[in-house]
Amino acid sequence: MQNKKMSLIGHMDELRRRLIISILTVLACSLFSYLYSDRILAILKKPFPHSLVFISPQEPFIITLKIAIFAGIIFALPMIIYQVWRFVSSGLKEKEKRYLFVYVPFSLLLFLSGASFAYFLVIPIGLRFLLSFGGGSLEPMISISKYLSFITLMTLAFGIVFELPLVFLLLARMGIVSPQFLAKKRKVFIVAIFILAAILTPPDAFTQILLAVPLLILYEVSILLTKIVVVQRGEGKFRKKFE
Repeated sequence: MQNKKMSLIGHMDELRRRLIISILTVLACSLFSYLYSDRILAILKKPFPHSLVFISPQEPFIITLKIAIFAGIIFALPMIIYQVWRFVSSGLKEKEKRYLFVYVPFSLLLFLSGASFAYFLVIPIGLRFLLSFGGGSLEPMISISKYLSFITLMTLAFGIVFELPLVFLLLARMGIVSPQFLAKKRKVFIVAIFILAAILTPPDAFTQILLAVPLLILYEVSILLTKIVVVQRGEGKFRKKFE
């Protein structure tokens, strides 16, 4: 019993250490990003063809801080992802730990792919669709705060959900899920995907569909990847509770 308690305490200390390193990295990157907040804002504004306004005296200052923090998180991603996988590796076998050299850069690539997909495709299409309801008689006056919340939520949401294949791939290597299990629970996951899309995106059906469709594709890709893992491991069966 004492060993289990020590093990739990050890895991909590490890988690705290990883969190501290990640937070300090974000703070350092945010301070650096603060110096270039104007340039970062210009990049974030590119998908929006109209002028942005602020509606309170303190809003420009708050927006500058938000931009610095958002950019700081993006720049700190390699370290954050590395710390996450290092913490996860504490519960893996020595053979499984070797896969971290693939998972860490691949997870970063997936996140950046999802964020880029949102920035270059989903956000411009979504903005044109949403603003089209104003017609020619209404002039959009979007506040910088609302716009920044929209674009950061979309890029982070897409970046995170694009990690789905990697998560299932890791679970398959650990023997927790199988392709048969994922295929059997496809209907449940489809419902869960649309619920997740509704939570992560603004309250309109169009942007929810723009997030849900890539998620459905990634889910099918995840099934294919888990099948490859099963073949590589030479295992025909997984744990009975998942069959």
